[in-house]
Amino acid sequence: MASTTIADLDDVLTSRLESLAAVHGRSVEDEARDILHAALNREPPRKGGLVESIRAKIAPLGGVELPHIPREPMREPPFQDE
Repeated sequence: MASTTIADLDDVLTSRLESLAAVHGRSVEDEARDILHAALNREPPRKGGLVESIRAKIAPLGGVELPHIPREPMREPPFQDE
């Protein structure tokens, strides 16, 4: 296994890591390893926007057909005094 050193962690972050390790009853190194493991094993965020995300969830269910609603012509702007 590889060994990694992380330099220049600020005091607050180091203190929080030590506190979490104490709460979980393990070493700081084990706590950091578990945090890294949890963070790096998450599924990466999908690319695309909201529409693609919704489409991906709806498509397996058969999709949704929405009626076409024609747009009305734009109205004239209100009269302004010059």
